[in-house]
Amino acid sequence: MLDLVVRNGKTIDGQKFELGISDGKITDIADKIVEESQNELVLTEEQYLSPGWIDDHVHCYEKMTLYYDYPDEVGVKRGVTTVIDAGTTGAENIGDFCALAEKSKTNVYALLNISKWGIVEQDELADLTKVQRDAVRRAIEEFPEFIVGLKARMSKTVIGSSGIEPLRLAKKFQREYGNLPLMVHVGSAPPELSDILALMDKGDVLTHCFNGKENGILDRSSNQIKGFVWEAYNKGVIFDIGHGTDSFNFGVAKQALSEGMKSSSISSDIYVRNRQNGPVYDLATTMEKLFLVGYSWEEIIKQVTESPAENFHLKNKGKLAAGYDADITIFTIQESEKELIDSNENTRTAKEEIVPVKTIIGGQIYDN
Repeated sequence: MLDLVVRNGKTIDGQKFELGISDGKITDIADKIVEESQNELVLTEEQYLSPGWIDDHVHCYEKMTLYYDYPDEVGVKRGVTTVIDAGTTGAENIGDFCALAEKSKTNVYALLNISKWGIVEQDELADLTKVQRDAVRRAIEEFPEFIVGLKARMSKTVIGSSGIEPLRLAKKFQREYGNLPLMVHVGSAPPELSDILALMDKGDVLTHCFNGKENGILDRSSNQIKGFVWEAYNKGVIFDIGHGTDSFNFGVAKQALSEGMKSSSISSDIYVRNRQNGPVYDLATTMEKLFLVGYSWEEIIKQVTESPAENFHLKNKGKLAAGYDADITIFTIQESEKELIDSNENTRTAKEEIVPVKTIIGGQIYDN
């Protein structure tokens, strides 16, 4: 007997099927599931389902003071089944974070900050004595299921006078410790974006890709994407949204799209202040902004499911397929007049709103 059958399911691109779930896994996908089940969930005609949404850039270690939140506040309550904390903690405190995360309904993973205490202070990479090879190795070995990558924040307020060296160290650790995915935060110079991208390889993740800063991807004099940015994009550097308080600009995203450059993954860079006060609020709102820019809902859903699962090697997540985790987001698309604001106080009016209504994590149903 199955634990759960989801009936009348349909995806955003019109595929229709039913799902059978047992022991937290998808076991059956068929036009009609006839096997008996302990529970049924029948979707309405207005509802869609997708693999569970994955937000690959959040800050949800509750014991921090600069950037913090709670996994379920940014996860299951917002239609998100899996979050990846993007470097809030380092080797010295990631164990405590892991223990807290295990109590959450939301699936939680972490990118290890190469600075040993993470973002305790804004300039965690200004003092390179805090970047310790053995500490990084020890953490990766101790929490191999929790740590899914490394994080280096490469902007002026973070690095102090360290220049490009923290990124060189991050790349060294990456090579030494199993070629883990590496996410690189970019912002104001120094270091220059050109120097950062020169060190990044195919599969590395550039977050805050469409920020509106002088050191961003857009050449202000020509209003075109910088040539060296195209070189990095074409060699396979992954462009991640990472909206955040200060890192998403409608105009930059729109210009990139007009030139044929799209993000690979959509993430929120959410934490308690920009969740409560904006401009982020939740992952769904960030998704709406990319729809307004010109992405299709099909592309957007892929960028919060299949793409982040692939980029961070999350096995058994990101797809609706037999053997995959029973993580599912159920949502509606509603006509609306909703004002959206980017990180530079530019406003646009959305005509469609994506609204998560139920979240299934490991086969358990949660209402939104």
